[in-house]
Amino acid sequence: MTETTDISIVLVVHDQAGLLRENLPSFLNIDTKRPYDVIVVDDQSTDDTPDVLKLLKADHPHLYSTFLPTSVIYNPSRLRLALTVGVKASKSRRIVFADISRPFNSESLSGLANSEGPITMVYTGRKPEKSSIIFQAFDSLDEATNLILKAERRSGFGHRRRFFKYRRGIYTALSVDKGLVFPVINLFDQRISGFRLWALRFSVFFHNLF
Repeated sequence: MTETTDISIVLVVHDQAGLLRENLPSFLNIDTKRPYDVIVVDDQSTDDTPDVLKLLKADHPHLYSTFLPTSVIYNPSRLRLALTVGVKASKSRRIVFADISRPFNSESLSGLANSEGPITMVYTGRKPEKSSIIFQAFDSLDEATNLILKAERRSGFGHRRRFFKYRRGIYTALSVDKGLVFPVINLFDQRISGFRLWALRFSVFFHNLF
């Protein structure tokens, strides 16, 4: 990758060929005048994920793919490692961490790109084209830490409806300035004790309630 873009959308996948066929075109066909690219990191998929990516790259020059090498076995978090690989492949000033299973659209990308905050979250419903979208900007990593920790812990993503996602901090995508991207990655895929998780739930809920 040699060209510099405004935004890079980073996706990590593993044995998700079906979701790639279904959802990746929505990331690739965003109606925006801002130059952007999509970077897919394949975490050693055993299905036909590489073939799906190869076919899509033939028609979408702004799609790039990379992978975790098979030599990577022992690592505290393969997700954090894969995200790091994706970011290092990017030359954009702004990184968007998204999930292939979460809805995304042009309004989401534009809002994340135009946000003045160094960290911005977007919340959508299951069908973003039919629902209102909420953007939440933060002035510092400290303000966003609890939401990222709670949303990206190893136990899952939680509710999918926009209202509950916002109240509980389960965002659709996360936009980060390049200078903060590695501290943010360190908050992903953490093991969190039951007591701390309850504390995070209350903190996030009351933060987004008022």
